[in-house]
Amino acid sequence: MRYASPMWLNSLSVKVLLAYVAGVVLSIALLLAAVFLITKKSDILPSAHVAQRTEELAAALRFDNTGRPVSFLDSEDSRRWVYDSLRRETAYRVLNAGGSVVLASASGPGTAWPPPPAAPLLKSGRFTFDLAGVPMYAGSVGVEHDGTLWYVQFAASKRIIELFQTVFALPFMGAGIVLFSLVMLFVFGACALITLRYTLKPLRQVSESAAAISPRALHARLQVNAVPAEIAPLVDSFNRVLERLEQGFRVQQGFLATAAHELKTPLALIRAQTELTEKGRERDWLLSDIEHMTRQVQQLLLLAETSETQNYIFAVVDPRDVGCEAVDYLRRMAETANVRLILRDNGPLAPWRADRATLFTLLKNLLENAIQHAPEESEVSLTIGTDALTVRDHGPGVAPEQVAQMFERFWRGAHRRDHGAGLGLSICQEIARAHGWTLAAQRMEPGLLFRLTNRAAPDA
Repeated sequence: MRYASPMWLNSLSVKVLLAYVAGVVLSIALLLAAVFLITKKSDILPSAHVAQRTEELAAALRFDNTGRPVSFLDSEDSRRWVYDSLRRETAYRVLNAGGSVVLASASGPGTAWPPPPAAPLLKSGRFTFDLAGVPMYAGSVGVEHDGTLWYVQFAASKRIIELFQTVFALPFMGAGIVLFSLVMLFVFGACALITLRYTLKPLRQVSESAAAISPRALHARLQVNAVPAEIAPLVDSFNRVLERLEQGFRVQQGFLATAAHELKTPLALIRAQTELTEKGRERDWLLSDIEHMTRQVQQLLLLAETSETQNYIFAVVDPRDVGCEAVDYLRRMAETANVRLILRDNGPLAPWRADRATLFTLLKNLLENAIQHAPEESEVSLTIGTDALTVRDHGPGVAPEQVAQMFERFWRGAHRRDHGAGLGLSICQEIARAHGWTLAAQRMEPGLLFRLTNRAAPDA
């Protein structure tokens, strides 16, 4: 059985951060391995330390008035006790061009230098030798003064170097590696996180723009100016898909409107011809069917018109006036169905920005639907609240699972009194969406309640 991976594992930010952490951990591991190999498995680090120390001594060498080396700078003379205490482990000396010692840290047996006649190395560089079985690392640096060449040499035993590395260097090196690792992990991690946040910000904006696109905003396109170059082709492809969708939507809406419009004239002619025939049951049936078809065509045309935002003329209107007009318009229908149609005003209600004609159509359709489902001698009410309009009936209602289907096109309830096409509530929903309103249905005991909510401030 295959399981879907957690959502956070599919996050680009998480993957980049995980790659960063893996890179940091690998870098630290390689650094530790390199330090271990250099300090434990090679002579590179001891030789480098000795060579560096030799160069420091050469730079600190001082001469007398005759140009002869006599001492070192005070910073080096203060360390003479090291050479006196560790005569066999570390030492320095200065040689002339003939190889004679003119200045040394110590002399005689027991020093770190091999006794004569061992030939000194009279050139700059590194060299090694054994002293009583102890490996020694040495360095030589040539120093020219007043035309005379001198050689400063420094030597240290392998065991003293390893001792200092183990006791002093390695702990400090380990602390430095830990500190460096923490800096990389947190400081650079924070930089990576901030960089990702700003890098992915255009993607979040594109995602929000894409989520705002609806059938009423198919003309909108996603901006690719600030999108990363790797994502730009995807955004371009999405925009091309939107172009094809918009074209298909326009064709569909145009066909629906054209077909409904073209059917109105033939139906009117058929109705006129039928009315000229002799009265009878068949004539009444035909007229009833023609009326039903005419209503369907009118609703299809109205649905096509309400689906296009450019057909709306928005203005500031008073919902009370529109509600009163809808109630007066349907009062005769309610009386015929033996239903009480009531208008309740629970104000105050601020003006709404709306297309007055379509708001009237919305309320008329809701009230018609309520009257068609209401039992005789029951009540249908239109209530004007502070921020919403509600239509309530006391009919049989619908099953809970059918509430979500009520606004679908061509859906019909089981208790209708007419033979409508099932487009009335769909038209109401289209009008509500075009205005940015919320139209919802709620089961009551008994009946249904439709709530039209406007949370936007009106534009004067």
